[in-house]
Amino acid sequence: MISGKKVFITGGAGFIANVLMQRLVEHNEIVVYDNFWRDTLTGSWLAGHPNITVVRGDVLDYDAVFDAMRGADVVIHAAAIAGIDTVIKDPVLTMRVNMIGTANVLEAAYAHGVPDRVVDFSTSEVFGNVALNATETDSTVAGSAGEARWTYAVSKLVGEHLSTAYHQRNGLPVVTIRPFNVYGPGQTGEGAIQVFIKRALRNEALHIDGNGNQIRAWCYVDDFVDGLMLCIERPEAVGQSFNIGNSRAVTTVLGLAETVRRVLKSESEIVFDPPLSADIALRIPNVQKAEEQLGFRVKVDLEEGIRRTAAWMQQGLLAA
Repeated sequence: MISGKKVFITGGAGFIANVLMQRLVEHNEIVVYDNFWRDTLTGSWLAGHPNITVVRGDVLDYDAVFDAMRGADVVIHAAAIAGIDTVIKDPVLTMRVNMIGTANVLEAAYAHGVPDRVVDFSTSEVFGNVALNATETDSTVAGSAGEARWTYAVSKLVGEHLSTAYHQRNGLPVVTIRPFNVYGPGQTGEGAIQVFIKRALRNEALHIDGNGNQIRAWCYVDDFVDGLMLCIERPEAVGQSFNIGNSRAVTTVLGLAETVRRVLKSESEIVFDPPLSADIALRIPNVQKAEEQLGFRVKVDLEEGIRRTAAWMQQGLLAA
């Protein structure tokens, strides 16, 4: 476990960053850099912690990023436009934030000589429509121009190439991680599991875009953050990319809805809606590289993850 470090986190008010900060906050200084478009931080016990400094800012503002990053030992770049609904509504903003924002963070990290680690969040969507047992060296795809969904994958893939270039040319200690369908307590936005659980707790209809045959591997957030911590701590991670996910928690989106309904003993009906855009048919990671090089192991199965997430949500509903 790292200690005595200054950790700069873009998107620090977000879901995954919140769980990461719970691991780091007692023994490190943390700078949260976020525009608070999504906010998990304010309602958590971390809000107001003396080891956390909050800077409201935009990753598109290079000078603000540079100033806020001063003295950082570790940089976690988690800020991005994500979520299919949001991406479709504004593909231009998606591309600008995810490409220019990443370029700003990398350039600021290089200018400051960040010594320990720069972790760039990519996405499993870089593998395209079909990713079965996808490894880090498998070909990535750009998708067809004009299909809004692919603007997200393309923008993240640009970030991967740029991160690698900064490492190769400048020696920046970069690691790229590709999350595979992370969920859990604190999640906000459009993630399928948290939407299904929230509606199932109220016995409301569970809406599926398309026929529900899309296959996903679902990774509980604590397991993902275990992998993220290894990428921060282990020196052999530098210059590498890693798939971080749970290759055993695999089901269709329809199967997920049915599992949520069964685990929570919900009376929700399942409703099929027209697809929003081009969809990912199959997305299952191969995490052998992370297991062998970093010692990554998942611990939480899908049903247990659903129960934990539902328990967190029920606390919020009772408090509301």
